[in-house]
Amino acid sequence: MASIKIENVQKAFGKVIAVDHLNLEIKDGEFFTFLGPSGCGKTTTLRMIAGFYYPTKGIVRFGDKDMTRVPPEKRNTGMVFQNYALFPHMTVFENVAFGLKVRKISSGELKKRVQDVLQKVRLNQYSDRQVSQLSGGQQQRVALARALVIEPEILLLDEPLSNLDAKLRDEMRSEILRLQREYKITTIYVTHDQAEALSMSDRIAVFNFGVCHQIGTPSEIYNEPSNDFVAGFIGEINLFPARIEKKTNEQVFLSVQTGAGPKEMTVKNHPFNVDPDSPGDLAISIRPEAIILHYRQVDGANVLKGKIEEVYFFGSVINLIISVEGMRLKADLLNNQSIKIKKGTEVFVQLPEDHIRVIPMVSGESS
Repeated sequence: MASIKIENVQKAFGKVIAVDHLNLEIKDGEFFTFLGPSGCGKTTTLRMIAGFYYPTKGIVRFGDKDMTRVPPEKRNTGMVFQNYALFPHMTVFENVAFGLKVRKISSGELKKRVQDVLQKVRLNQYSDRQVSQLSGGQQQRVALARALVIEPEILLLDEPLSNLDAKLRDEMRSEILRLQREYKITTIYVTHDQAEALSMSDRIAVFNFGVCHQIGTPSEIYNEPSNDFVAGFIGEINLFPARIEKKTNEQVFLSVQTGAGPKEMTVKNHPFNVDPDSPGDLAISIRPEAIILHYRQVDGANVLKGKIEEVYFFGSVINLIISVEGMRLKADLLNNQSIKIKKGTEVFVQLPEDHIRVIPMVSGESS
């Protein structure tokens, strides 16, 4: 295994800065995900770790070794590409064995290692079959086996599930995690799929426009976003412009801009030390599942009157769009089969003080 350290790395393609002053450290044996929209810099960063690109500035280290200018074939990394990059004229065995042949491994050792890894990916019965005769999920496992058989220190996965259907993606998530835990290998996974990132990762780095906005565990990224881009990219969110009026040790007093004018709200146990005098716009964020719904007036902080505009039934969850103070608020309810939700119903929504986050606005938008 190997740890990875990226120190002040920048990658430019002409005048375009694809990755800008990136600093991060990935631990031995960690499953680390690069998450973000297309063109955000995550694949470029992965390719600099693999050695396919060299940084314009900065240093890439594996452990204590400077790997910044080391060519890919000398980095002992295994890579799984989005399109798998398999050889269609070869059998499963030949595809998996290819990297070992390049390394001039003896035939006996080669056969043993290929058979062992095919058994681990549950394809040992397909070793003599052409890869063109396999399903998408089976081809993906061949690509995984080919990356793992060389016994790399680091496994790199570039959106490996994007070509699979939803059910197969779910199955392959479990398969990749099982193999990663079994091999105890440092793994970097690139995706734009939030569900993949949240369900698979030890930690996540969220990218946009070449900048890493936040690094943290799935829980930290989801529950404590660093700004409005992270909050909006990871799952559903309610975001409204706000201004801090006063702070105490336990509470933040806010003026929240609604469609009907400013509204006073309070926040408790806030995890970020937001400076009320700092420049830049702020917003409050709250997840739909954190909102409490009442059917009569209640006492308490942050209670607003509204009307249900839309009801979307998803089986276990009911999604609501509620018109509140000139705003459209998203709320989620668990379906316990006893609640009958109808459009047009007047309700009172409560934004719990300890579930609201005050965050900087970097994207310039709120919803």
